[in-house]
Amino acid sequence: MASPPPEVAVPVDEEDRETEGEDICAFDIPGKNAPRDRLRRWRQIALVLNASRRFRYTLDLARDEERENLRRIIRAHAQVIRAVFLFKNAGQKALQESYDGTKFESLSQRFPIDLEKLVMLNRDHEAIMLQEVGGVSGLSDLLKSNLDRGVSSNEDELLQRRDIFGANTYPRKKRKSIWRFVFEACQDLTLVILMVAAAISLSLGMATEGVKDGWYDGGSIFFAVFLVIFVTATSDYRQSLQFQHLNEEKQNIQVEVIRGGKRVGASIFDLVVGDVVPLKIGDQVPADGVLISGHSLAIDESSMTGESKIVHKDQKAPMLMSGCKVADGYGSMLVTGVGTNTEWGTLMANLSEDIGEETPLQVRLNGVATLIGIVGLSVAGVVLVVLWIRYFTGHSNNPDGTTAFVAGTTGAKQGFMGAISIFTVAVTIVVVAVPEGLPLAVTLTLAYSMRKMMRDKALVRRLSSCETMGSATTICSDKTGTLTLNKMTVVEAYLSGTKLNPCDNTGMMFSSVASLLVEGIAQNTAGAVFSPEDGGAAEVAGSPTEKAILSWGLEIGMNFTDVRSKSSVLRVLPFNSVKKRGGVAVQVSDAYVHIHWKGAAELVLASCKSWFSVDGSVHPMSSDKYNELKRFIDDMSMSSLRCIAFAYCTCELSMVPREDLDKWQLPEENLTLLGMVGIKDPCRPGVRDAVQLCSAAGVKKAYLF
Repeated sequence: MASPPPEVAVPVDEEDRETEGEDICAFDIPGKNAPRDRLRRWRQIALVLNASRRFRYTLDLARDEERENLRRIIRAHAQVIRAVFLFKNAGQKALQESYDGTKFESLSQRFPIDLEKLVMLNRDHEAIMLQEVGGVSGLSDLLKSNLDRGVSSNEDELLQRRDIFGANTYPRKKRKSIWRFVFEACQDLTLVILMVAAAISLSLGMATEGVKDGWYDGGSIFFAVFLVIFVTATSDYRQSLQFQHLNEEKQNIQVEVIRGGKRVGASIFDLVVGDVVPLKIGDQVPADGVLISGHSLAIDESSMTGESKIVHKDQKAPMLMSGCKVADGYGSMLVTGVGTNTEWGTLMANLSEDIGEETPLQVRLNGVATLIGIVGLSVAGVVLVVLWIRYFTGHSNNPDGTTAFVAGTTGAKQGFMGAISIFTVAVTIVVVAVPEGLPLAVTLTLAYSMRKMMRDKALVRRLSSCETMGSATTICSDKTGTLTLNKMTVVEAYLSGTKLNPCDNTGMMFSSVASLLVEGIAQNTAGAVFSPEDGGAAEVAGSPTEKAILSWGLEIGMNFTDVRSKSSVLRVLPFNSVKKRGGVAVQVSDAYVHIHWKGAAELVLASCKSWFSVDGSVHPMSSDKYNELKRFIDDMSMSSLRCIAFAYCTCELSMVPREDLDKWQLPEENLTLLGMVGIKDPCRPGVRDAVQLCSAAGVKKAYLF
């Protein structure tokens, strides 16, 4: 093995020798600071067995390079952090100057933050940039919004925001023209076989029988094919236009937005940057934004990231992506990106909904057409070969009894025309084998079915969907809002061991029990009550169930704003369909905390160990009282009422963890029952007749509650 040339040692610095003093050993050999390139070249010119062992006392070039790269990364990070603080200080200074009016343009022309930075914030989830502007509070100031009251409902300001930051829409795909549908109709396998056979029949008929009489067979087939194509294309085109309008209505989701301190309903297309949008379980995130506040808010981001894991959102991970679903909890968000400035808008702009799958009827018809084509062509081929052999061997006779073809005597033209006549017979066999009336009959039948369904308010996009829907054996339908009107009201109430008649007659209740019930209604809710400044009727917002309970609370004397101001929320467990209950812990004094539960009556009742009487005293939950309450729940269920129960318990403030409050499990046992209500949601007209019709037709029904 070749050895490297001697390397000159570099003397140790005098300062190092002075620090080491006289303890330096004379046999200590200073390190050789040879260039790494030279060492690498010497190691590459020779093949060394067991190199790791032989070079164990020499410089490890790979590890040394890794350490050098790590040092570079650490220095780069340090420079980045330093630059961040410098930019932050400069930004805060510039922001202060802008608010002082020294370097700030009027809001009619520009906002303090431009669209490019917002897009970068939304798509890259730049937490550093969010901190630079002062968090969500500083961002709302830059967007001239208010985290509590939202933006102004003035149309001019909304239009200005829409012009600067864009609208919450995305470009639609250009709809298909009528010629596209004609082209798709021409691709039917049966029609292709008929068109080929018609072309051959038309050309041979005109060649053998003349133009005047030879076009009948081929022309009639062409006419039938064109009629099928015309009916199919025009019907599909008309339905595509109607379906496009229906699809636009489907995508026009109505959301709640806070504008001017009031919760109002608005179209998802009308959202602008700076809007404050409340979110609850089941909602779709309508735009990109930043979380303002939330309780156990969990987002399903699988539609954007492909990850099925639920992502929990808090102040550490506040970025929300448009198009995702709220899996649990509730909260509010500040809109920072809309339309094509979001990943969801870009995705929807490039998405095509028509996947072009064949229906079962199309598959069967194509199979029949293929079988007919194979059998017809096979029979026609055999007949053609047999007749040609008989013709050219002199075994075929003319109508007058003479031999049709005599070798050496019959002319070339006459022989060719005779062969063409035989080929015409083979083409006729193929034409007869393929039923040209079948596609027309199927198209007319489906078109008739489609028009009949349209009269029943059932819109069909494609004709072929009629036969697919006709094969349905089970219908799955949501109950709330589909079979019912989704207009819920409290019609029955059971409080203090007594059924109220009417349901808002709470005068017999003890004041302390009534205050606890009102506290549970006002604090344990995802809805809101807006009281106009002019003294008009209060407006209730939220889900239909929440609106019904809050409206009933107003009827029994609840002051929503006043009740919520008397206590502070410590922990919230939002209602969801799995737990079928929701809880909240509120601090009412320096020593005690009230924990309120609301949910399915049978589940809440099972957790109660006591109940309030009319005089405000607490009684243990005996078996007789439990059975009485259970019968009341069963009676409300038999009347198609949704049963909701309210319960609470008290714990000392010292039992509440001061750290990791989000992980605190609220007590669910040893509760005291406050009351129960029955909520009615009337059925839509015609539902009973529709269910009876399905039952008579043998169609199974599944209801999703």
